[in-house]
Amino acid sequence: MTKRIRLTVAYDGTCYHGWQIQNNPNKEIVTIESELVRAISDLLGKETQVIGASRTDAGVHSLGNIAVFDTDSPIPPEKFAGAVNARLPEDIRIVMSDEVPGDWHPRKQNCRKTYEYRITGGSVQMPTRRLYAHFLRHDLDMDKMNEACGAFLGEHDFAAFCAADSQAESTVRTIYDLRVVRDSDDIVIRVTGNGFLYNMVRIIAGTLTDVGTGKKNPSDIEGIIASCDRTKAGPTLPAKGLTLVGYRFDV
Repeated sequence: MTKRIRLTVAYDGTCYHGWQIQNNPNKEIVTIESELVRAISDLLGKETQVIGASRTDAGVHSLGNIAVFDTDSPIPPEKFAGAVNARLPEDIRIVMSDEVPGDWHPRKQNCRKTYEYRITGGSVQMPTRRLYAHFLRHDLDMDKMNEACGAFLGEHDFAAFCAADSQAESTVRTIYDLRVVRDSDDIVIRVTGNGFLYNMVRIIAGTLTDVGTGKKNPSDIEGIIASCDRTKAGPTLPAKGLTLVGYRFDV
């Protein structure tokens, strides 16, 4: 009998061209999804499709992306994590595997998704941090950044915080929580919402950084959102500072 297996997937996105498999006749492009398909297909002995919840961009990291696949294998659901990990590179790991109903689709569930954007500072960028945080020499005013966070909360049209080449049918999203916290020497922008547009979190981080450096005022945010004009928001910060923390699905 066919069953649907859910995987919680952590990865270092540095060496990958994002999550989604890309068809390029000229060269093989390695993605998180292509590595999962390869490993699971090898385990099961046949080509197996994988459906991911969040199609993260090149360079973005994850502590808990979600993917599913269907199989009639007798392997117990909780054992798939170890079996797949044995066939994956060290920078991708299945944190947990379990069984979900056959019609459970990771992109069609009511959920809350959390991302963190990490910024590190100082006089020089430390080599061990260069792949996982955006380096900024400027001091950031966290009080002003947190003051600005309030304007983002709730349901809004976030067209001003979406890349121009986005293909989203709607640019309306809901943000449940947004805050700026300190983690040792890093400043972390943590945001939870019901979904995010293409580059939305990185543009929010860039806009809050502009507030933190004094280029923008906290009072500017409401007008930027209302404008639906991408040129009025801040820059898109580099992908390497972004990590998908995880999902919380509504029961």
